[in-house]
Amino acid sequence: MSTKNRLLSYLKEEKGNWISGELLSNKLAVSRAAIWKHVRKLKDEGYIIESSPKKGYLLSKVSTLLLVNEIEEGLDTEVFGKGKIVYFKELDSTNIKAKDLAGQGAPEGTVVVAEKQTRGKGRRGRSWFSPTGDGIYTSLILRPTMSPGGMPRITLMTAVAVAEALLSLTQLKIRIKWPNDVLVNGKKIAGILTEISTEMDGVDYIIVGLGLNVNTPSESFPEEVREIATSILIETGSEFSRALLIREYLKWYERYYEMFKNGRFEPIMRRWKELADIAGQRIVVDVLGEKYIGEVLDVDNDGVLILRDNAGNTHRIFSGDVTLMHP
Repeated sequence: MSTKNRLLSYLKEEKGNWISGELLSNKLAVSRAAIWKHVRKLKDEGYIIESSPKKGYLLSKVSTLLLVNEIEEGLDTEVFGKGKIVYFKELDSTNIKAKDLAGQGAPEGTVVVAEKQTRGKGRRGRSWFSPTGDGIYTSLILRPTMSPGGMPRITLMTAVAVAEALLSLTQLKIRIKWPNDVLVNGKKIAGILTEISTEMDGVDYIIVGLGLNVNTPSESFPEEVREIATSILIETGSEFSRALLIREYLKWYERYYEMFKNGRFEPIMRRWKELADIAGQRIVVDVLGEKYIGEVLDVDNDGVLILRDNAGNTHRIFSGDVTLMHP
């Protein structure tokens, strides 16, 4: 552990209490001038640290940035985030960066996080609104042993992991919208983008991108999405710890990913269906401009939506935009 992180650890242990510069100097075996230098660095990272010539230093508020040490502290995983977490104040896209790292051999479980994205990516070429410090913009590198045909299952599993993380930490009523949007009160709180790189008939790596609206106020959303997007702040009236959320997401994801790798996809799909509750619903599906209207019969284990239209014909739909038809 670096001297700066050891200093932070001591300050956290005494959070709300003063700790003298002399004591810190002795504990860390560095000069008091070095302590001051590291305190300044911590302040630059968003930690609120008071200082007094007589009393020493007092940590009054932990940084709200998604710093590596804040994510690692209390992270309950075996692999995800344990090998490598890469943090950026700003990126074009965490998925683009994760693909670069994966191409250079970054291991499974590598996590890329950014405070802001300038080219956040959504499904079907759309953009994802990614303002500084308000949301979680992260990508995870997976290297499963599977054929490319299993990719839709990864997408379904990701939606379940995101929903479970939100359900475990908030009182929000979470729903999954086929195939992988996460909703609260009918509005989108999270989006998922999975991208794949293949070799011969196998998968080289998969990038799982997540955009989650955490502390975004309603007025910050662009007008065109304000009526269809939401955040934890909007739904609860309170700001929420992004570091806590990303830790919970990684914990749930690793749990489900282990089930997936061990051939236990059925319980994951069962949970997806519970959270989606789409069977029997009447919907409109837009597939590249062509609309299908009818009743959902099922979603199969490969994520294919099975729809019976008004004429009684059955359609297998692999991808599209769904709108629920209310009675």
